Amino acid sequence: MNIIIKSSKLDLTPAIKEYIELKIGSLDRFLEKFEQKSEIKAEVEIARTTQHHRHGDIFYAEINLHLPKKNLRAEHSDWDIRVAIDKAKDKLQQEIKKYKEISEEHRGAKNV
Repeated sequence: MNIIIKSSKLDLTPAIKEYIELKIGSLDRFLEKFEQKSEIKAEVEIARTTQHHRHGDIFYAEINLHLPKKNLRAEHSDWDIRVAIDKAKDKLQQEIKKYKEISEEHRGAKNV
């Protein structure tokens, strides 16, 4: 999986970059059958939504996953960038499971 990371109003430290690569890379096991056909690209954007607030949901994470014939997207805002990344990854994992179920149903219908 090719992971592209973009940050807005937030320094992309090596620790955060490594954290994103570890978390998003863990989705690879759900995507093995799709990756055989073509390269999968994950675009991750992290941002600080405001410069002057210090409390509340000030960090934002968005993940766009480009699969064959389908794009999946998840986002989350939270008080900590790592929590926002984790929650967005969890949402995306659910989307991947739904997509796999639907694609397996379609494949089953074609074989009948």
